[in-house]
Amino acid sequence: QVQLVETGGGLVQVGGSLRVSCAGSGSSFSAYDMGWFRQILGKEREFVAAVSWSGSDTYYDDSVKGRFTISADSAKNTLYLQMDNLKPEDTATYYCAGNLTWTDSTITPTYWGQGTQVTVYL
Repeated sequence: QVQLVETGGGLVQVGGSLRVSCAGSGSSFSAYDMGWFRQILGKEREFVAAVSWSGSDTYYDDSVKGRFTISADSAKNTLYLQMDNLKPEDTATYYCAGNLTWTDSTITPTYWGQGTQVTVYL
């Protein structure tokens, strides 16, 4: 059973930076595509970024492209999301996700973390 635990959320001012981390146990990250999703209060959970199991390919939603960077350290079994130039609309609960299944229109994880709150204030 894979367990994912996010850390690193918090309060940050507009234009600031924050890095959230996801520590995995129970299986190696190198076996799965991994990603980050977020959920704004009252809205559906949405895709943010993903990294392939090999670490060679990354994918971003257009809303974060150029501002967020996803990376994985397979030796530490840890996934990261570096968030720069944060905006108020980035305020959400951020979820780590593992073993992504891709279709033409959806990305569906098998495993979820419990989430970490990121709040961007003016």
